[in-house]
Parts: sequence; structure tokens; C-alpha cells
Amino acid sequence: MLRGDPRVGAAVADAHRREWAFVLAATVRVTRDLDLAEECVQDAYAKALTAWPATGIPRNTGAWLTTTARRRALDLLRRQATAARALPLLVENSLDEAEPQRRTGGIADDRLRLVFVCCHPTLSRDAQVALTLRLLCGLSTAEVARAFLVGEPTMSARITRAKKKIAQARIPYRVPAPAELPGRVASVCEVVHLLFTTGHAAPTGTELIRRDLVERALDLARMLHTLLPGSADVAGLLALILLTDARRDARLDEHGQPVQLAEQNRGRWDHGAITEGVALARDALRARPPGRFALMAAIAAVHDEAESWDATDWREIVGLYDLLVDLWPSPVVALNRAVAVGFADGPAAGLAALDPLADERQLAGYGYLAAARAEFLARLGRIRDARAAYEEALRLTGNAAERAHLARRLDELTE
Repeated sequence: MLRGDPRVGAAVADAHRREWAFVLAATVRVTRDLDLAEECVQDAYAKALTAWPATGIPRNTGAWLTTTARRRALDLLRRQATAARALPLLVENSLDEAEPQRRTGGIADDRLRLVFVCCHPTLSRDAQVALTLRLLCGLSTAEVARAFLVGEPTMSARITRAKKKIAQARIPYRVPAPAELPGRVASVCEVVHLLFTTGHAAPTGTELIRRDLVERALDLARMLHTLLPGSADVAGLLALILLTDARRDARLDEHGQPVQLAEQNRGRWDHGAITEGVALARDALRARPPGRFALMAAIAAVHDEAESWDATDWREIVGLYDLLVDLWPSPVVALNRAVAVGFADGPAAGLAALDPLADERQLAGYGYLAAARAEFLARLGRIRDARAAYEEALRLTGNAAERAHLARRLDELTE
């Protein structure tokens, strides 16, 4: 295999998408230091680019990267003469895999341990979510910033502060004891949900869907449901992911371009996932009052159970959004509610509900607000205003597939 072989670059990129979380979490066991572990894992990926052209792409890329990163970590620790001295982050002193599994009640996935480390209550909620997305999921700082609707420098500083606080607080690398779990699960659910939404509609790149992130979020949600089967929040989260991701195969056309919900072939939806998700949503809604994820899952269920777009019960969806806005006030939830109002009561009502959101600072760079306005303006026949809104949405959208979709809608207005 020759240096510069495109197959190597593709294999390394695929390993980054699929294996980053495993490799980093396993390396943290050795370093007990998040920054050092990140450095060693990045070195391992860089080494793969130079080693694999000569040796061939290994059958198990994750194992190769993990071994390389951990060897690099041990080498650095020996050089620093710290291998035998307790470091301030993690409690495991053995590399034996069975011992941590016994202590965490049979949950043997290092990724889940790392989620709980990053979601420790000594950190702020935003720091918990941001750090987990950065470390566990391998998202760039720019991608995490986009998920939070903040600037990249702000997010970089937030992540750095969170890492320092973990080290100073001597946070252990483990799944919390059963008595500690209820207080920690809300943060973990938010992490998994943001991970899913980032993969469901990727903020940057050429593809609308990052399947690796979607599948990772689904895996983590299932792990949490196994760990906490009685948690309504976890059941609601898993239901939401299943019901939303059930439409995955119908969201793109044969050219990889986005297909709007109204135009999707519902026969391509995963009806097994819908059945499972609806059952979980019903369980989650039995909690009083129902939680945020249960309400969001209920909204997704209304869409999934409708036989067609025209049969969608928009009044019920607006009512569910009213409950959600009261429970979890958010500009994005208000935006989604306004869109639902537009389909329930007509485009003029939807536009009236959207207009006050123009002053929301968090939505200033959010392309979906401009795109929603454009849709309603077009339906009202205000073509010039709709074109301006589509052009604004294009300026604010970083994903190539979504940009192509918006450009096509703009061209249709020209015609």
C-alpha cells in the first residue's frame, strides 16, 4: 500500500467517526488526565496516516488506535516520572478491564463512564454538555459551539475551564453509585440528546446526517435505559431518539438531498422503531408532571402515527408545544411551536408567531428561523420577502446538503 493512498485517509476518517470515543475513554484510564489522553489519541490518529500505508489498514482499527494511544501515554508518563504517582483525575490504578466492570454494576463501556465524569455536578450544565460532546464524541470545538449557538472562542474557553475543574476536583472515572444516579441523569440525558441532534442535522459538512453520532447517541440512550429502567426522563429520551430517527431512510432523496417531512415516503420509515418509541413515550408520559423529553417524544409520535402529512393533528402538536414551552422555555422550542402554529392556523398566524423571535439573541445566527419565515412568506405570495429570507438562511447555514436544499427552494421562487 503506497503512501498517499486515499484508502488510508478514508479509513482514518472512518475510524475517527466510529472509534474516537472508545479510544479516548480507554486512554483516559491510563493517563488519568483528559488533556494528556486527548494528545495521545490525536498522536495515534496521526501515526495511522504514516504507518498504515506501509503495514496495511488493520482489521480492527479501533484496537490498533487504542493500543498505540495507550503506549504513547505510558511512554510520556514514564518520561515524566509520574507513572507510579497518583494523578489528580481518576481513581483506577489497574489496567485490568474486569475490575472497573465489577465496580460499575456490569456497565462495561468506558464511554458511559466518561459521560458521567464529564457530567459531574461540580461543573455547570453547559460545561458538562460541551465537554462530553468534545471528548466523548470527538466533535470539534466549532461543532460544539454551533450546537450551543455561541462563538468558537467562548466555547474553547468553556471547555478548557471544565477540564481544569475536573482535575482540581479529583473526579473519579466511574459510573456513580445507585444512590447518586438520579441527580446526575438529567445532565447525561441532555448530553445524549445534543449528541443526537448534532448527528440528526449536522451543522457543517457535506452530509445532512452524521450516522455515527446518531448511532452513538442511540447506543448511549439504550445503555442508560438498561441502567435506569425506572427513569421517565431516560425512557422519554430513548423514545424521542427512536421516533425521530425512524424517518432516517426517507429524509434524503437518491441524490442525497433533504426531503421535507411533508414529502417523505412514510413507507420507508422504520415502523419497528416507531412501535418501540411510542410504547416508551407512553411510559414516560405517566410521570407527573411529564418531563421535557417525554413531551418531545409525544410530538414526534404524533408525526409518526399520522397516515399522511395532511392527516397530522397540528392542534395536538401545538398543545404539546404549549406544555413544553412552560416546562422548558427555549428560543428553539418557541420557533418549533411557531412553525406548528403556521400549519395549524395558516401561514399568516405562523409568521406572526415567528416575528417576535427575530429579537432573540440566541437565534441571531440560526438559519432555521429565516428558513421558516421564508416558507410562510412564500405561501402568502410575498415572493420578494421570501427570497430575501431564503438568502438570509443560506448565509447562516453551514451544511452543504441543507444549503443545496435552500438554494433549490430559492430557484423555485425565481421560476
